[in-house]
Amino acid sequence: MTKETKQTFIKGAMILLAAGIINRLLGFVPRIALPRIIGAEGVGIYQLSYPFLTVMLTIITGGIPLAVAKWIAEADSEGDSARVKYIFRTAMGLVAVLGVLMTAVMLLGAKWITSHILPDARVYQTFLVMTPMLMIIGISSVYRGYFQGKQNMIPTAVSQIVETVLRIIASLSFAYLFLPYGLEWAAAGAMLGAVVGEIGGFAVLIWKYYRDKYLNKKDSSITPDQDSSKNFPVLRKLLTLSIPVTGSRMIGSFSYLLESILTARSLAAAGIATGIATAQYGALQGMIVPLLLLPTALTYSLAVSLVPSLSEAAARGDHSLIHKRLHQSMRLALVSGAPFVVVMSLFAEPICRLLYAHAEIAPMLQLIAPVGIFIYLQAPLQAALQALNKPGTALINTLIGAIVKLFLIVKLASDPDFGIYGALIAINVNIVLVTVLHGISVLRFIGFHMKFADFIKVGTAMVIMGAAAQFTMNQNPLPAEWINLIVASAASTLVYLMLMVVMKIIDRHDLERIPLFGGWFK
Repeated sequence: MTKETKQTFIKGAMILLAAGIINRLLGFVPRIALPRIIGAEGVGIYQLSYPFLTVMLTIITGGIPLAVAKWIAEADSEGDSARVKYIFRTAMGLVAVLGVLMTAVMLLGAKWITSHILPDARVYQTFLVMTPMLMIIGISSVYRGYFQGKQNMIPTAVSQIVETVLRIIASLSFAYLFLPYGLEWAAAGAMLGAVVGEIGGFAVLIWKYYRDKYLNKKDSSITPDQDSSKNFPVLRKLLTLSIPVTGSRMIGSFSYLLESILTARSLAAAGIATGIATAQYGALQGMIVPLLLLPTALTYSLAVSLVPSLSEAAARGDHSLIHKRLHQSMRLALVSGAPFVVVMSLFAEPICRLLYAHAEIAPMLQLIAPVGIFIYLQAPLQAALQALNKPGTALINTLIGAIVKLFLIVKLASDPDFGIYGALIAINVNIVLVTVLHGISVLRFIGFHMKFADFIKVGTAMVIMGAAAQFTMNQNPLPAEWINLIVASAASTLVYLMLMVVMKIIDRHDLERIPLFGGWFK
């Protein structure tokens, strides 16, 4: 890997942000089209298979990509190319072994798992189709960790875009072709499209890795590290970081799996039929949650770039840089996420009607939208804890949130007065609780906290933006509702950005970093 491909923290984050925005926007094509092809119930069958896949992927990858990024960043900063190579090979071997084992478990246990663990047996076909993704995603994650450790975010960004485009085309095509055979086969077709997308993204990563390796081979004067004492602890070091991170993510994955199971069973206890419960869960996880997570294109890019950047700063003992990077990440997450919260809260009904043709699910979006700010702040905080060798703390915080969430789901979703909204309340409480616990932990370990004035300024701007959005929408200046929605959202967002500049939350230097348009502000 040549030095020219290494990016700064902000540049790397912005590359991933650009790819993330493209992916999120493209990703809404199947989110909008799939419910129209297979309905909310078909989406529910499709979504019910994902929690188990997430658990298996967590076992295979867990914290390994993060550990690879962290240790490669440190080795690369010391110019130890031999150790970089050894870390990569060790991680790849570990993931390959785990991938084979978990794939066998899923294939051999598919019938029993779908009939006894998952709440709807119709998920069997989808479950079988998705098993190849274990090996593909597992190996891809090591390549992504390698490139992130090198602070080269371009391969990850390109692979994500390729994966998304292929998944859209294949998922919608296969879902449509398989629909005559029943909803379960249509859902399996959509999942087959996801497999095709992952294969495409994987191919990009392999091509980029071996292309760079070939180009750099001529200039390489690296000799194998003769000090075996430096190589021997690599597996142990990888496991030391990855096991707590895997534990933390495993709690999240198991929580997600149990959430799907307990929500369906609690809704049944409330007297709701299985088909209706599956449709409600499909609406929540397949339509509402993706809308809420739209701004996480930025928070994900910040979190990915933050780990190697903070690891490098921590290795040098540069505490001022650690605080600077954290403040940049948190401020960007807060400022960029706030407008989405305003728009989703105010215009939930037209958004759900225009995107999904299901206006009845709008109250779900209105209920969950306000906690979006906590989701957007959570990713940088968790990345900071992991980069600063505090993954165990992140694990405990996640465990506490998961326990509270699952308890509330059982308590509230089984009550006919709450139903699916009981599960939504439980998810909201979990999001706020984990974010607050992460914030307290970061404050305790390194003394970092956001400036209270920033929250006041952003909150004030959100109120003014909301008033501007509602005023514009009420005027109905254009005949089509979707055009009015876009105009109201765009005009109010412009008001919000102007307020951010006036209040000095963002400045010209922040605007210069925006991909494609940054040059205008220089």
